Amino acid sequence: MKIWVDADACPVVIKEILYRSAMRTGVSTTLVANAFLRVPPSANIFSIQVEKGFDVADNYIVQAVEVGDLVITADIPLAAQVVAKGAHALNPRGEMYTSANIAERLAMRDMMDELRSQGAEIGGPAAFNQADRQKFAAELDRFIARHMNKIASKT
Repeated sequence: MKIWVDADACPVVIKEILYRSAMRTGVSTTLVANAFLRVPPSANIFSIQVEKGFDVADNYIVQAVEVGDLVITADIPLAAQVVAKGAHALNPRGEMYTSANIAERLAMRDMMDELRSQGAEIGGPAAFNQADRQKFAAELDRFIARHMNKIASKT
């Protein structure tokens, strides 16, 4: 299992949680972004800079992700593509996207986009807070623990 991060819009605090996790667990973690990213020196943490452009980083992740990998993203269309490939997607607020909930999330996103395009003033998401950080870290730890247990049970 590898962790892929849609890093352009990923909050710094989430990246820091991911760095600590990669160093602690040894899980390969790759950040993909349109701009250069400085990452801590580690055999498990990588940074890939892709060309600037609409969905270039997303397309890179979709091509690279494999069954069982985890993608960190708030981008619902990217999450849908990842889930369709048999991988997992977790948003920075700690919500796991699954085959059971992704269609609903896409429909809600599309509806909100439609309302905005018609001039409706709709507020955005709530400010990122400590509870979001804790929920993300807990869900990440649970996911990695489940993965590590699967590996251990196969040996």
